[in-house]
Amino acid sequence: MGTHHRSELPHQRSGGPVHGSRRPDTASAADPDGVSRRRFLGYVVAASTLTVAAPLGEAVLAPAEAAAAVPSLPGPAEIYDLNDMLTHAALPTANLITIRLDSDGTASFALPRAEVGQGITTSSAMLVAEELDLPLEKIHVTLADARPELLFNQLTGGSNTTISTYTPIRVAAAVARGRLLKAAALELGEAVGILRAKAGVITSTVTGKSVGYGELAEKAASMATGQVAVTLKEPADFKVIGTARRRIDALEAVTGRKKFAMDVQVPDALPTMVCRPPTINGTVRSVRNLDAVRAMPGITDVVRVPTGVAVRGRTFGQCIDAVRALQVDWGPGTAEDASDDSIRAKLRKAELPLPGLDLLTKSVDARFTFHFASNSALETNCAVADVTEDSAEIWASLKAPIVAQEEIALRLGLPVGAVKVHVTEGGGSFGRKLFHDAAGEAAEVSRAIGKPVKLMWHRTDDFRQGRTHPMSTSRVRATYALGQVLAYDQRHTSVATDFGHGVGEIITAEASRLPVGDLTFSETIFTLTQQTPYHFGVVTQLLSETDKGFNTGSMRNIYSPNVRCAQELVVDELAKRMGKDPYRFRRSFLKDERARAVLDKVAEAGEWGRAMPAGTAQGIALHPEYHAYVAVLAEIDCRPQTTGREIPDAYTGPRVTKVVCAVDVGLAVNPRGLQAQMMGGIMDGIAITLSSGLHLAGGHFLEGSWDNYFYTRQWNTPPELEIIVMPPTTDTPGGAGELAVAGAMAAVACAYGRATGTMPTAFPLNHDEPLGFEPLPTTPPIPASPTDGLSRAF
Repeated sequence: MGTHHRSELPHQRSGGPVHGSRRPDTASAADPDGVSRRRFLGYVVAASTLTVAAPLGEAVLAPAEAAAAVPSLPGPAEIYDLNDMLTHAALPTANLITIRLDSDGTASFALPRAEVGQGITTSSAMLVAEELDLPLEKIHVTLADARPELLFNQLTGGSNTTISTYTPIRVAAAVARGRLLKAAALELGEAVGILRAKAGVITSTVTGKSVGYGELAEKAASMATGQVAVTLKEPADFKVIGTARRRIDALEAVTGRKKFAMDVQVPDALPTMVCRPPTINGTVRSVRNLDAVRAMPGITDVVRVPTGVAVRGRTFGQCIDAVRALQVDWGPGTAEDASDDSIRAKLRKAELPLPGLDLLTKSVDARFTFHFASNSALETNCAVADVTEDSAEIWASLKAPIVAQEEIALRLGLPVGAVKVHVTEGGGSFGRKLFHDAAGEAAEVSRAIGKPVKLMWHRTDDFRQGRTHPMSTSRVRATYALGQVLAYDQRHTSVATDFGHGVGEIITAEASRLPVGDLTFSETIFTLTQQTPYHFGVVTQLLSETDKGFNTGSMRNIYSPNVRCAQELVVDELAKRMGKDPYRFRRSFLKDERARAVLDKVAEAGEWGRAMPAGTAQGIALHPEYHAYVAVLAEIDCRPQTTGREIPDAYTGPRVTKVVCAVDVGLAVNPRGLQAQMMGGIMDGIAITLSSGLHLAGGHFLEGSWDNYFYTRQWNTPPELEIIVMPPTTDTPGGAGELAVAGAMAAVACAYGRATGTMPTAFPLNHDEPLGFEPLPTTPPIPASPTDGLSRAF
C-alpha cells in the first residue's frame, strides 16, 4: 500500500503562534500577579525509594511566595466540551497517581487508563522521560488495578487520556528530578545550581563528578508526604515530547509476547463459554439435556447464568461442542421480531420537529439513516475470574474498571474491598471495553461453579449479543438567502445509547440508568460533543432517543460520525445550490483559523479540483472535536470495474483510492502515534460509509463474524494515503483517539455524492443490497467447526 506520512514539524521546539486556543500561549510569561504559568505544586510521597505525585494543571498552580492560585472557572458553554468535563472531574484525585524511581535507575508508572492499542503507554512514558531526563527505555508503564479512590480519574474515553494526564505526569516527573538533584548535591558535595541531569545521570559542570539515578533512589526518598513547587520545561527545551517515537510495546506485539486477558495464568482457570439466546437478550426457560452435556468429553461444569448457559471444559473446542449440543428452551428477548424497517419507523415517530420555513428564504432539507454497526474489537470479550465465598479476583481489559469493581461487588454481595480487578492490555476497544460484560459474566460463572474460569465470548456472540452503535436518523434543514446561511437545524434521533459506565464510577453509572436519567445523560453527552465549525447563523442541534431494547455503546466518536456526515453532505448541497466550490464555500464560513489551516493543507496536498474521470470524484470535510481539528480529502472510484487491483469478484461497489488527512491537535506528544491514530480512524470512516453495517431481522443481527461484516479490507484501503501532522498551535495536546472517524466518513460520503451526482442518505451505502453471505443459524448460534471464529487475544 502506497501509504505516506508527513509530519510538518521542522521546528517542533519553536512553539509558534496560537490560533483558536482556549487560552493564550504562556510558555515563557507570567500572569499579572507574577505567578509562572509553568510553576506547579507536586508531592513527595513517603516511601522507601523516591516516589512522587502531582495534582492536575492550573487549578493547583504553585503560588509565588505568599500569593494564592485560584482555579479557573469553566469557559462558556460553547467551548466547554466533554473532554473538559472529564479533565475537570479528574482534578481532585490526580495527586493519587504516582511515579516511583527504583534502585536500578528505572522509573515505574501505573497508568490509570486502559491501553487498547491506541499507544497511550508510549506517550505517557514520553512525558515521564521528558521531565525526568531519563531514557525512554528506562520508563516502565503498567496499567493500574481498579482504584475506587480515583473516582472519575480511571475512565478511558472521550480522547481524554493525554489531555488530562499531560500536566500531572510531567509535574510528578519534575518533582522526582528536583529531588534527585538535591540528593546528588549532598552526595557529591556540589551546589545544585552547577548540576545537570541527562539520561539518568547527574553530573557536575565544574568538577565532572557524576552519580546515577539508581544510586540516589533511596537517598532522595522522603519519610513524610509533602508539597513541592516545581517549574516545568519550556516547549523550546523539549527533547522527547513532540518527537516521533515507535511504540514501547512494539517488539512484544510483533513477537507474540504481549500479554492479554487470555494470556493470564491463574491456577485451575479453565476455558469457559456461554450458550446464548437466538434473539437479543433472550432468557433461559429450561435446559432439556443438562446431564448429557455435563458428561461430554472434557466438560467439567454446566450452569445456568443470567445471560445463558455456561460450560467449562479442558479446551475451548470442547466448550464449543458442548454449547452446540445444549438443547435450551429460550424466552423472548428485548427486541423480539424487530427489524431494520420497524426500528426505522420508530425513529421517524420519535423525531423532534424542525422550525418552520420563512417564505423569503430557501432551504436544503434532508433526512439521513445510519444503520446499526458492530462495536466488536479484534479481541473478543474475555475475562478471567476467581470467585470464592468472601473474595473475587478479576482480570480483563476494562476502560471503566472502578464501575466494574463496584458493580461486580454489588452483584456478588461482597464488599468492594474484597473484589480485586486487574486491568490487562486489550486488543482493541473502540468504546466496547467501557462495558464490563465479560468480566461480570465471568464472575457470576465462577461463583456459580465455585471454580476459576477463563471466559471467552465466541466471535458470533460478539456480533449478535454484543454492543452495537445504535441505528439513527438525522433530519437537517439549512436555510439560506443572498449568499448567506441563515440557520442550521439538525434533529438527530437514535436508538438509545447505553451510558451505563457513567463517567467512571458507580454513582453516575447508576444515575444514567434511571427512567429519566438515561435521557438526561445522553442529552448532556450530545450537547458536550456536537458542534458546527461554520458561521451558519442560528444553529440548533438536538437529540431524541428511543427504544432501549438493544445492547448499545459509545462506539468510537459516539454521535459525531453520523451527525458530522449529515452536516457535511448538506454543506456540499448548499455549495452546489449557491454555485460555489465545496472547499472554498467551507473556507469562507469557517469560524476558526486552525480549522482553516487544516482545510487549506489537505486542499493543497490533495490537489483539490484536479480533473478526474467520470464516475470518480473528490470529497472534502472538516471535523473539530476535543480541542483538535482534522480535515480529510478523499477520492473515490464509483465505476463498476477497476484494473490493477486485486478485489473480490463479487464486489462492484465504490472504492476509496486516495486520502489526504491534516490534523492539528495543538501539541502532538508523539507524531508517529498520532499518524497511526489517524490511519485507524480513516479506515473506520471508510467502513461505516461504504460497507460495514448490521442487518436486523427477527430480533437478531444476521452478521455472525468478520467474514460477513464488511469492514475495510485491503482491497478497499486507499493505495494513496497521506497524513500530515500540523506544527504546534498550542502548548498543550488535544484529543486524537476518535478525531479522524467523523472527518473520514464525511469526506468519503461527499466524494460519493459528487461522483454519482446524488447525495447519499443511507449508510452504509451497501446496506440495502443483497447480503452477499449466508447468515449463520441462530440455533445453535456458533459455527460447527471447533476452531471456526475463535481468536486469540490479539
